[in-house]
Amino acid sequence: MGFHVSKDAANWYKTEMDLEDGDYIQYYLQIYGGIPTSLPNYSLGMSVGKAGEVAIKTVVEGITFYFNDENAWLFNEYDVKVDLEEEEIRFDFKEK
Repeated sequence: MGFHVSKDAANWYKTEMDLEDGDYIQYYLQIYGGIPTSLPNYSLGMSVGKAGEVAIKTVVEGITFYFNDENAWLFNEYDVKVDLEEEEIRFDFKEK
């Protein structure tokens, strides 16, 4: 399973969302729109705070970025990288 958040992306979240070390960012899948993968009916959402069990996580610059058990199935097919590109968050999905 691959889940990576760059330092630049983590620092962007800290600045833009006024986060502090120890805070959580939860990503989740929702039905709407499409992410650039073979899952065209899903988009990626996020919320601040810890909700539910942490299944997949990475801690970068003091912030825990994670997916819960309900959304961990995504990592059966993809590695996910969160990065900053031209001052905007970019999600890269690489098929396994």
